[in-house]
Formats: sequence, structure tokens, C-alpha cells
Amino acid sequence: MASDDLYQLLERYIPNDHARQVTSTYYVEKLMSEGPRGRQVMDLGCGPGDTVDLFRRLDPDVDWHGVDIESSPEVDGRTRTDAPFHAYDGEHLPFDGGSFDIVYSHQVFEHVRRPEALLGEVARVLRAGGSFIGSVSALEPYHSFSFFNYTPYGWSVLLEAAGLELVELRPGMDAIALLQRQFLGRPAYAMKWVESSPLNEEIDAWGKKTGRRPALINLRKIQYCGHLVFHARRP
Repeated sequence: MASDDLYQLLERYIPNDHARQVTSTYYVEKLMSEGPRGRQVMDLGCGPGDTVDLFRRLDPDVDWHGVDIESSPEVDGRTRTDAPFHAYDGEHLPFDGGSFDIVYSHQVFEHVRRPEALLGEVARVLRAGGSFIGSVSALEPYHSFSFFNYTPYGWSVLLEAAGLELVELRPGMDAIALLQRQFLGRPAYAMKWVESSPLNEEIDAWGKKTGRRPALINLRKIQYCGHLVFHARRP
């Protein structure tokens, strides 16, 4: 019954093309390959700023801006100076409205104390039709001053309340793998970011055995994912 209820709530956001485990860069590669060159991109919570290399590889003309709080272990360890970096207070973005075509955020919003306010700022700085993409913690243990985990339904409600239109939700690494990764140590599970993690593999086998279509396999993975991967858009 819980699966049926969740599917009714999320059906329009769950894709039926494939049920592969993905990471936050899935939509980076997809959108950057589809759109015009030279777009304005923000990495919100950029840390060391290394995603500039990915965006520039996909589009050498991209106008990339990294944004993060004034100080954190990741920010304090940043050494690169080949891109513009901006500090913010964790809530107000220092840009005019409609400044960006894409806002990317990798595993940031579980650390944001006032997510509703910051999501409103994301909507404000996006141009009409611009995309908000990335990933966020769902069922993940406490880490690095994290405040929240998000259910797929809760994340969809927050996005829409901020004025963003959710397009898709996809499963990232499963929650059991994240629990084991933290308990047993990161090296043992380092590759599970890009490979299919164990519970997701079990769900794939269940889907194949029972003849489930990709959307229903995605639904089952999303229920138990540690990371939720998303694509939203400003209408």
C-alpha cells in the first residue's frame, strides 16, 4: 500500500526510460549536451570548485560561478583560482534575479538550516525555463553537520512551494550501502557512487524477475535510496 500511495503522489516525476542508478552529474551531462553553448551556471555549495572542470569539458564557453559559505573544511581547502568564487550567508544568493540558466547542487541541502528560503533564492536567480539539478540526502546517516534527510515526497513539495517545477526524480546510491560505507569505512564503498550499489542490484533482479517496467523499478529504488537525484525547472 505504501508503494501504491507514493506512486500516486510521484507518478508524473518518475521516468520510465530506464532504472539505472545515477549521480548528480547525470543531469549535468544531459542538459549541457542539449542546450546552447555559453550558458551561465552556478554550482551552489561548490566546496573546492572542482565541478568547473566537468562543465568546461562539456562546454568550453560556459560561464561557471562557484558559491559557498565563507568557511568550511571544503572551502578552506580550496586552492584553485581559475574560476569565480562567491561567498554567501547560507540563505541569500549575491546575484540579480534571472542570472543563471542552470543551478547545480550536489549533496548540499541536507546541510542547509533554512532550505525553504534558499530554494526560493534558487528560483529567483534562475531565468524562466532554467534548471535546478543535483542530488540531496534521503536515507543517509548524519555527516558533516547535516540537518536533514528528505523524503521524495517532501522534496517535491519544497521545490514546488519555492516556485520550481519538478521534472524528474531518479535513484542514487541505496541507503544500505551508505550505512555500510560509513560503518565499514569509505574505501570499501568508494566505487558505489558510480556502480550499482547492492540493494539497487537486488531491486533490478526483482524487477527483471517480475517483469516490472522501469518506472516501477525506479519507484522501489527511490523508496530506499540514500541519495535522491533531481531535475527541477523554473516555469
